[in-house]
Amino acid sequence: MKPILEPIHLDKQQTITGFCFAKKNFETPWHFHPQHELTYIEESVGTKFIGDYVGSYEPGELVLVRSNLPHCWKNQVQLEGQSKSVVVQWDKGIFVKVPELAPVFKMLKTASKGIIFDKNETLPLIKSFKKLPQLKGHDLYVRLLTLLVELSKCKYETLSETSFTDDIPTEYGNRMTKIHDFVGTHFNRKIYLRELAGLVNMSEQSFSRFFSRMMGRPFFAFLNEYRINMAARMLLDTDHSISQIGFFCGYESLPFFYRQFKRIMGSSPLVYRKKFSSNFTK
Repeated sequence: MKPILEPIHLDKQQTITGFCFAKKNFETPWHFHPQHELTYIEESVGTKFIGDYVGSYEPGELVLVRSNLPHCWKNQVQLEGQSKSVVVQWDKGIFVKVPELAPVFKMLKTASKGIIFDKNETLPLIKSFKKLPQLKGHDLYVRLLTLLVELSKCKYETLSETSFTDDIPTEYGNRMTKIHDFVGTHFNRKIYLRELAGLVNMSEQSFSRFFSRMMGRPFFAFLNEYRINMAARMLLDTDHSISQIGFFCGYESLPFFYRQFKRIMGSSPLVYRKKFSSNFTK
């Protein structure tokens, strides 16, 4: 089991790091770190977990998470191609708090809930952002600060309902990693609370309290959101019938699946497929 606290090797000689990720899968589990992080999804689709938020992701997304905010991206492994992203991480406090940078610090404070930027407004900035991993020293520092200033002028939305500003005990993080991995593997069948409780060595009652405290809602509400997001992705990426997708995502009752899908996504599965499928290629 990988530790929940991701070690990022920054020191007095280097306060910013950037890298390009390109592998079959996004391998990092649900984790946090004391650095701020800006992530651009270049390729792959799947589900993102930001704090207590669960939702789908797609290419072109730019997400900012503040230090200590748990997060991860889980791609759909059955799809062809690679999972590609560009990531920049930096230490807190490297930029001086001056009035001229007030919008930047307001944005970083808001990022304690995770924020996703408007694609159209950030599109002109992506080319510059993707060059950051190639820079070093003061060039990287200045370019990152300039980018953050420009991003603070863009529209963005928060993702998590809860702010995460303090360190999460490693034990809690390890439990959540096991839970996320279990749900990702078994969401297409009936899941019993006792299974999850046993997985993290807790009683069912203690598990329920723990999960609600960490994610801001009961486990089965979270599981329902996860299943609906997987179903939404399948509606766009496959030719399977709506009933096939509902059953595959763990719904034994199709009427219940239809009701939950409309409640969470705002439309029926059929309307959702017709509305968005033309925007995606398989």
